[in-house]
Amino acid sequence: MSRRYDCANPAERTGGLTDATSAVRNGELVVLPTDTVYGIGADAFTASAVNALLEAKGRGRDMPVPVLVGTVRAANALVESLGTYGQDLVDTFWPGPLTLILRANRSLSWDLGDTKGTVAVRMPLHPVALDLLKETGPMAVSSANRSGNPPATTADQAQEQLGELVTVYLDGGPCDDDVPSTILDLTTAVPRVLRKGAIPVDKIRNVVGYLATEE
Repeated sequence: MSRRYDCANPAERTGGLTDATSAVRNGELVVLPTDTVYGIGADAFTASAVNALLEAKGRGRDMPVPVLVGTVRAANALVESLGTYGQDLVDTFWPGPLTLILRANRSLSWDLGDTKGTVAVRMPLHPVALDLLKETGPMAVSSANRSGNPPATTADQAQEQLGELVTVYLDGGPCDDDVPSTILDLTTAVPRVLRKGAIPVDKIRNVVGYLATEE
């Protein structure tokens, strides 16, 4: 049976973070609040947990799961390098709603789906998410909804869609904003915006200069 914790209550928050950390380490699924929408997460290095996440969402391996981190150091360990612009973007926008696509560290043993050697990584600006990530390490996290349905902006919405497939629900209250993160591909010579989101393109352009978009 799923367990749910009200993170507005200090005692429940502490207990919930402990329970969620244990669940992630056991290869189970948790729902957590982020600075964009609620996410469903699993240990990024447990292939069976990532597969369970994809199955819970009804999503295929052709849509690899992004990774959330609690520290910049953790992000650096996941990638070959931050490249020409990565460090400046991290310094400017993290923690926050900017997802960076980078070349994955080839020495890592993980399976996030058909990534073609890349990883989408982000450090969210939410205290509950950051506290959990600092305990668990990098987590594979996707929006907490069934594929094709609107992303959940409350724990209730997430639980209605995912039910008992999730072991622990961390309720951080309604999301302040349901705009998704901006996704920026840094694997090519010119940074390319793959999805417009919470970080305006003009602000990114102020950091990197020339910027390619899908338009």
